[in-house]
Amino acid sequence: EDVEDSGPPLKDDPKYSKYFKMLKMGLPMGAVKNALQRDGLDPSMMDLDPEKSITSQLNKEEDIIDNGPPLKDDPQYSKYFKMLKMGL
Repeated sequence: EDVEDSGPPLKDDPKYSKYFKMLKMGLPMGAVKNALQRDGLDPSMMDLDPEKSITSQLNKEEDIIDNGPPLKDDPQYSKYFKMLKMGL
């Protein structure tokens, strides 16, 4: 079921351990996510399983392949790219 679970669990990862400590001390999730954003990190990391490594969880999401057109060619968004091109 798990892709290779290499690396420490997310809660023990040196980059994110202080944020899990903040949660453990009783800070609300919103405050912890704001701290992550303030420090230039991705707040959505707090939504991952703290018991599994980052790599094992992110690899699953990277397996999704986007076969759609490039965003600039997508009919739904092309008008916005046209506006950018015109300097608006």
